Amino acid sequence: MKNKIFLYLFIFACLFILFQFMNAKKAKESYDLKIDNLKEKITAKESIIDSLTNANMDLTYFSLDSNEDAIGYFEEMGYDAKKLALTISDQIISQNKAGKDNPIIPFVGMEGNMSINKVRLLNHKWIIADFTDGVYWGELFIVYEVKEGGVVDFEVEKSFLYPKD
Repeated sequence: MKNKIFLYLFIFACLFILFQFMNAKKAKESYDLKIDNLKEKITAKESIIDSLTNANMDLTYFSLDSNEDAIGYFEEMGYDAKKLALTISDQIISQNKAGKDNPIIPFVGMEGNMSINKVRLLNHKWIIADFTDGVYWGELFIVYEVKEGGVVDFEVEKSFLYPKD
């Protein structure tokens, strides 16, 4: 009788171990499949990140923020290039006044007042800016110089107005 009980217990234990093994095998296969899917997603996301990084590098190539020589030029003059860039942008945009055209823009507003929307410092000497009156718009190429005491002189070198569609 004891032998039968041990035999039943042994068979039960073997079946239980076999069940656990099969269950663990299926769980491992499921986890491996999930891991492979996640690895594929990571690879795809890394590829997207790389392409966005390259696009960002291309977009910021002509920018004061990424121009070490221009930053060094301002640092030699004793200025923090980032703070100075914000100050210069603010000086240009602050000339937008309610009811008046921005004096930097060499065009008179036809459908409203000409105002500067966006400014980008290319380096330590050049700026590009976008302007509009709400209907007409254009761009400016501005040459600037930072003088002693932080005084900034602006001169519009080139400008154009897009034709209305």
